Amino acid sequence: MPGPGPHMMYALGTGQALMSISNGRFSPHHCIIYALNAFFGPDIGSFAEWLTSTVGLGAVFGSSVEKFIHDPIFYILVLGIPLSLLYNRASRLFISKGYLDSISGVPLTVKQCLLLISAGSLSHFFLDHLFEENGRSTVYTWILSTGWWKGRAPVNPDAVVVIGFLCTCLVVGFIRINRMKPERSIKKQSGNSIKLLITIASIYCLWCASQMYLVDPPRPAVGEEADLGVILFLTVYFFVPHALCIMSMHPPEPERLPL
Repeated sequence: MPGPGPHMMYALGTGQALMSISNGRFSPHHCIIYALNAFFGPDIGSFAEWLTSTVGLGAVFGSSVEKFIHDPIFYILVLGIPLSLLYNRASRLFISKGYLDSISGVPLTVKQCLLLISAGSLSHFFLDHLFEENGRSTVYTWILSTGWWKGRAPVNPDAVVVIGFLCTCLVVGFIRINRMKPERSIKKQSGNSIKLLITIASIYCLWCASQMYLVDPPRPAVGEEADLGVILFLTVYFFVPHALCIMSMHPPEPERLPL
């Protein structure tokens, strides 16, 4: 599976990008907490297993901890609140001592820390599920299973119509939402675009799932492509973590009216 380098570089890279485009609302405090939990967080159990066996206590305790902690959801449920309190105090210390820059000048709240811990955990498994167990991880195997590998996939006219219609709706809807207007709200347009994307993606997944699990015998939903697995995997392990990072940002400063 990926070592410390890829986990840290991936998280710090995406965190730095958020810092750049958010004008400081995603601060270095956000970035370091997100990166630590994407890198070391879910691997605490593995480290505990190694440490207990190294100091002669045996690996029983460490292995029992590892199977609960090295999980995208259990890590958040077991350690989310304790680590949030710890990071909150650390953020306060870094602000008071001037150890880490923050444009807003305020420490992270417990809620912000919990969002970043959750984002870090999911980002950790974004790499783990793709590159561990010699490509035979349970999640990666399921992703591939949503494709068609029984020879050349037949071309089903109804699949062409449904997928073509959904993709057309996505493109046309996006253009319509973001067309030029005399008065427009970027925030409202962005929100409507996200709603459109979620709606189309949900219908797309339902179509794929119906062809795989409801039709007897199963049919290829989109040729030989594993679209169902890819969409769900990217949603959970790529888009959701970045959405959590955005939700953890400091609120924008109110505009000052000229005197």
